[in-house]
Amino acid sequence: MKHLTRRLAATAAFAVLASVAVGAHAQNALDKVMASKKITIAVPTDFPPYGFVGTDMAPQGLDIDTARYIADKLGVKVELTPVTSANRIPYLQSGKAELVISTLGKNPEREKVIDFTVAYSPFFQAVFAPKAMAVKSFADLGGKSVGVTRGAIEDQELTKLAPASADIKRFEDNNATVSSFVAGQVQLIATGASVAGNMMAKNPQLGTEYKLLLKDSPNFIGVAKGEDKLRLRINEILIEGKKAGDLDKLAQKWLGRPAGDLPQ
Repeated sequence: MKHLTRRLAATAAFAVLASVAVGAHAQNALDKVMASKKITIAVPTDFPPYGFVGTDMAPQGLDIDTARYIADKLGVKVELTPVTSANRIPYLQSGKAELVISTLGKNPEREKVIDFTVAYSPFFQAVFAPKAMAVKSFADLGGKSVGVTRGAIEDQELTKLAPASADIKRFEDNNATVSSFVAGQVQLIATGASVAGNMMAKNPQLGTEYKLLLKDSPNFIGVAKGEDKLRLRINEILIEGKKAGDLDKLAQKWLGRPAGDLPQ
C-alpha cells in the first residue's frame, strides 16, 4: 500500500512539474529574444512590394521594413529568414522563427495552429485577367484555367468560390504563379493586388485588369501558439506605431497609400 502511495505521489509530482515545464516553454519566446538580443523573423522574398530581393541581393519591402522596425523597438538584432507561402507557418510551428511577417491573412483554419497579432498593413486578394476576357462573376471561371500560389489565402478563397468546372492550377511560389500567367499557361491569375500591380507594370502588353474580389484580408503577424507574452509585446509596438504614424509611413512608402483603418 505504501509502495502504491509513493507511486501515486511521484506521478502527481511529475504531472505538476510537466505542466510547469510546458507552461514555461509556452511562454519563453520573448524572454529568449531579450536574453539573446536577437529575433528571427520569417519574411517573403518573392512577393513585391512586401518582400523581394533587390539589385544588391538584399531583402527589401514592406514586410522587411516592418520586421526591422519591430526589432528596433525591441532593442534587438533581427535575423531575416526567407519563406514561401507554403512553408511560412511550418517554420513558425517548428521554432525556426519567432515571428512570421509574410503577408499573412487571418482565418479560422490558421487560428487553430498559430496565434496572430493585430494587423500591421492592408492587403486584398482578387482574380485578374486580360481586359478582353468577360468575367463578371465566379460562375464565369467555369472552363477557364486560373493560376494561384499553393497554400496562400487566395488559394483557399478561390477553392471555395470557383465552380467545380474551373481549372485551378497551383504553383509553389508567387514567381512561378506570375510566370505561368505571363507565359499564357493559365488564362487568369488569383493573387494579391500588390503582386498584380507589379506584374501589370512590368507587362503592360497583357492588358491585365481586376476582375473579381476574393477577400479583403489585412496582414497580421504570426506567433507560435501560446506565446502570449511575445504576442502582446508586438501588439503594443504595432498599436503605438499606428498612433505615431509609423505604420502609415511604411505603407505609403511601399504601397503608395497609408495603412488606413486596421483591425485589432
